[in-house]
Amino acid sequence: MKYIDFVAGEKADSLFLSECDEPIAVGSEVVVEVKSFGVNRADILQRKGLYPPPKGESLILGLEVAGVVVAIGPDVDKWKMGDRVFGLVAGGGYAELVAVEQSHLMPMPSNLSFSEAGAIAEVFLTAYQALFTLGNLSSKQKVLIHAGASGVGLAAIQLAVQQQCLVASTASSDGKLAVCSKYGADVCINYHSKGFVREVSNQLGGVDLIVDVVGGEYLNDNIRVLNLDGTIVQLAILGGRYTKQFDMALMLSRRATIKASTLRNRSHEYKTQLIEAFSHQFLSHFNDKKLTPVIDTVFPIEQVALAHERLEKNDSIGKFVINW
Repeated sequence: MKYIDFVAGEKADSLFLSECDEPIAVGSEVVVEVKSFGVNRADILQRKGLYPPPKGESLILGLEVAGVVVAIGPDVDKWKMGDRVFGLVAGGGYAELVAVEQSHLMPMPSNLSFSEAGAIAEVFLTAYQALFTLGNLSSKQKVLIHAGASGVGLAAIQLAVQQQCLVASTASSDGKLAVCSKYGADVCINYHSKGFVREVSNQLGGVDLIVDVVGGEYLNDNIRVLNLDGTIVQLAILGGRYTKQFDMALMLSRRATIKASTLRNRSHEYKTQLIEAFSHQFLSHFNDKKLTPVIDTVFPIEQVALAHERLEKNDSIGKFVINW
C-alpha cells in the first residue's frame, strides 16, 4: 500500500509518498480503506521528531481516518465488510489502509461525506474529553475556550452550546472570531487587541471551566477569571512549557483545579469508553446538524506538505483534511 513517509526533524517538504506492506486485521481489529484523514498538530510534532507514537503503535503519521471496512479480524462482532466508518488511530492514518481496534470506530453519519467524517474524531473527542470527562461541565455553566477557531476550539464551542452554556472564546483575528460566533460563542475576544481577563470579567464575571492549548504565561490569567472551584483543562502548550511567578495563593483563593491531558497515549479501554460516551450523547447530532465538522480546506494527497506548512503558520480555521 501507499503511505506518506517523512524524515524526522525535517520541514514539511520532506514528506513523501512511499510503499509498505498492507496491515492485517488480528483479534478485534478491522482494516479500513482510508478515504480521508485529518491533519493534527501531533502529526507536525511527530514529523519534527518531538512526539513519537506510543510503544507498539504504527510509526506512520495520522491519528484519525474515515473510510470503508475491507477486512475483519476473527474476534470482530461490531462491523461488517463495506461499512462506512470513522474514528481514532494511535498512528497509521496517513496510509491507504490502516488496522483499527473495532471499538475505536464509529458509524459515519449518513448525511456526511468522507471528508467531513475525517474531520470529526480527533477534535470532537478531544473537546468532549476536556469538557465532560475532565471538566465535568454542567448545563448552563460558563466556559472559556482559547484558540476558539482551531479544530478543537470550534468542536468545544459547539458541544458547550449543546449544554446551554455561556461560551467565551479567544482567537488571533476578527475573521476567526466571526467563525467562533457563528458556531455559538457568546463573547469573542481578539487577544491581540483586548486582554481576555478584562473582557471575560466584564462580560461574564468569571467562568467555571477553561479549555486551554496555550499554556505559558496564560496560566495566572486563566486562574484570575475562574469562578470558585473552577477548573482549567490544559491540552497543549503552544505558548510555552514554563510560566514565571505562578501565583499559588491565587489558585488557593479560587480553590482551582488544573488538569492536563493528551489523548493519543490513552489506553485502548479509555478510548473505547470515551467513544461510547461521546457517541451516546452526541453522534446523532451530526445527522440533525446540531453539530458540524468545520473544515478549512480539503487537500489532495499530493498537497499534504502544504497542509502541514499552513497548520504550522496557524493559517487555518477548523480542520485540514487530506483525501486519497
